[in-house]
Amino acid sequence: MSGARDQVGRLLALVPYIQSREEVSVDQAATDFGVSAAQIVKDLNVLWFCGLPGLGMGDLIDVDMDALDGEGVIRVSNADYLTRPLRLGSSEASALIVALRTLREAGDAAVAPTVDRALGKLEAAAGEGAALAAQVDIRVDAAASRDARLRTLFEDAIGSRRRVRLDYYVPARDEAAERVVDPLRLVQAEGNSYLDAWCNSAEGQRLFRLDRISEAEVLDEAVADHSDVPPRDLSAGLLQPSPDDLLVTLRLQPRARWVAEYYPVERTEELDAGALRVTLRAGDRGWLTRLMLRIGGAAEVEDPVELVEEVRRTAAEALQNYG
Repeated sequence: MSGARDQVGRLLALVPYIQSREEVSVDQAATDFGVSAAQIVKDLNVLWFCGLPGLGMGDLIDVDMDALDGEGVIRVSNADYLTRPLRLGSSEASALIVALRTLREAGDAAVAPTVDRALGKLEAAAGEGAALAAQVDIRVDAAASRDARLRTLFEDAIGSRRRVRLDYYVPARDEAAERVVDPLRLVQAEGNSYLDAWCNSAEGQRLFRLDRISEAEVLDEAVADHSDVPPRDLSAGLLQPSPDDLLVTLRLQPRARWVAEYYPVERTEELDAGALRVTLRAGDRGWLTRLMLRIGGAAEVEDPVELVEEVRRTAAEALQNYG
């Protein structure tokens, strides 16, 4: 079986394939294209009705059907125009120049020399297309450019199995930290790019959001064997608490009920006047304390008691800053 789409692709490759050999047997062509000899014959019966737009019957590609039927050999003629170099229109050339300029701005420094050489040749040959492209102002978002460079760096590190040193901002503690990680894979989740890696400091698998990485350096140190570390299942979201995390009970007023929708909770209980009691797990006490300060009087910690006191103490210290 061979669909029309497959046949078109095969026909486009068949003519230069035959021209480069002058003649070729049907069986050899069938072997090289991975189809039956009967399919090659069907392709040739279509081919001799092909040619450039506007040409008459005498200008179409000519297939030597006598050689095909008598000797099982394929010969074509009147198809010399297919050996001519393709010519870009002005709009096609300008689009390609703009794309290359964008790649030059956003790409890694390692690709710049190659892009510059291609741009120089294309702009010299494009004429009007180069003039059109020159009118386009290329502005690449700095964050997107940085993420692209980081992705290239991490892909290289993953391929070469080398460790990476990161300067990473940890929002849960509002601090920057240096980490040495064994990169495993790059993943996309909830609109952001992440490096899934084995963190040697935490001695565990962690996700590092690319836009929170200020610096990254590939080290001359091989990664450890992490073949037993499975890919992360992010189908349930990024925040997946551990059973070992602290179990916390919160009382939420109506305007703070969004917490139960935004964060994974284990239990909920409806209370009077639209209030809600939720139980969730917190892997970082500092994160939960900041969450309570952010919500203000619309939420309170009910349990554990020591966390209640910690939130009250932190809130009091924060108020002192306002005199």
